[in-house]
Amino acid sequence: QNSPSLKRASTAFGGTVQYGYNLAIMNVPTVYIQNFINETFQERWGMYLEVYKVTLIWTFIVSVFSLGGLIGALLAGPMSIHFGRKKTLLLNNIFLMSSALLAVTSRTARSFEMIMISRFLVGINAGVSMNVQPMYFGESAPKHLRGAVSLSSAVFTSFGVVLGQVVGLRELLGCESCWQYLLASNAVPGFIQLFTLPWFPESPRYLLIDRGDKDACLKALRLLRGCEVQRSELDEMLQEQAEVQGKRAQQPWELIADRSVRWQLISITIISSAMQLCGNDSIYFYASYIFQEAGISAEDTQYVTIGTGICEFTACILAEGMLLVGGYALMAGWAVIFTVALHFRYHVVYWMPYLSMVCVFTYILSFGMGPAGVTGILPTEIFNQTARPAAYMIAGSLMWLNLFIIGMVFPFLVSGLGQFCFVPFGAVCLITALFVGLVLPETNGKTLSMITSEFHMLNFREQERTDPKSKQAHYQQGEVIHCIAL
Repeated sequence: QNSPSLKRASTAFGGTVQYGYNLAIMNVPTVYIQNFINETFQERWGMYLEVYKVTLIWTFIVSVFSLGGLIGALLAGPMSIHFGRKKTLLLNNIFLMSSALLAVTSRTARSFEMIMISRFLVGINAGVSMNVQPMYFGESAPKHLRGAVSLSSAVFTSFGVVLGQVVGLRELLGCESCWQYLLASNAVPGFIQLFTLPWFPESPRYLLIDRGDKDACLKALRLLRGCEVQRSELDEMLQEQAEVQGKRAQQPWELIADRSVRWQLISITIISSAMQLCGNDSIYFYASYIFQEAGISAEDTQYVTIGTGICEFTACILAEGMLLVGGYALMAGWAVIFTVALHFRYHVVYWMPYLSMVCVFTYILSFGMGPAGVTGILPTEIFNQTARPAAYMIAGSLMWLNLFIIGMVFPFLVSGLGQFCFVPFGAVCLITALFVGLVLPETNGKTLSMITSEFHMLNFREQERTDPKSKQAHYQQGEVIHCIAL
């Protein structure tokens, strides 16, 4: 009975945990690595770099993680088709272990270039796992539990953030003498996955629909459910198998040209982009400044910053039912209050910096209670088996590309817009909430056929207006009696 929970934990420790963990561990050693860069230049060429040059190299070390993630997102589709979901996650640890080896030896080798390559490789690892893990979870979960399973990926991501913040404390690995071990510590979750995930089955849908192995599918379902397979669940998979019979897995460019999935593609494009453009990761960057404005000393800021990670972690665990619309709507509201608090932080009301600090936590809470959980699982719910890998490639690529853009643009937003720097993020949240509320069909508790029928009305709306008879021909639900068909 505990097999699905153990499988999710095993998968996530080498999956979405890595994304959150590798975001968090780069905050503490900033000064130490910048000093290392300068010392390396002095040893090689007898010169010290100017501050802006050191900052430029450091920015590239941080941002190259996003570029690696983009490559990983593009690799995830072909790898998951060719190797399967589980084996892809296991092979993905090659990038992780190579990254850890380069990180831990970079100081001895006196090479900051090794840190760059290390961050690029761990970015590839995170890019693959951020796509394949939700696919693996969604294809393995029964219909009535897919909503809860979707939130588990976000829970593990936020757990990775908290874990990285704790391990990065100066009392642990965040000190000057241990920063190389901090960068390599991401290998530990990878080893946990390597030792545990092989004991769990492949995705049942992959085994049945992609491999055509019904016996292996039934065996995987029995192991995951801990009991005999329900007929309704098997019929749903067989119906999807019949719908894609004889079709090969689609490529991203084929998906873009396919009118029958136009609004599904628009949906994941907007929601995956909003995942980063909403500014949640940027507010982590801004948290230290806000806490110092509230009167917290620089020495204590690292402990208070852990509260931001715990905040999102708690929200992801407690989130139930608010999901996308409520999450983005609340974020838009808190962005407005945050802007007001920043505007009056030096005058009028002395407690405005404390209101800014509250906004940091509530903004992250709102993100954790909705967008953080649903975004990753959405392609599993609205695309069929042949289109799913390509959909994840597109969604993942957009997420990583926008993360890179936000990482590069945010400092200029702060300097250019000042206290109004979060107005663009609030606008993104508002637009996304309106789109989800007005356009995206509800997916919770519905089969893929039901969701596809609702999208069909959007994709061929113009055709129905010109030919009213087509509605009856296209949308009347049919039923396949699989016990006879088999």
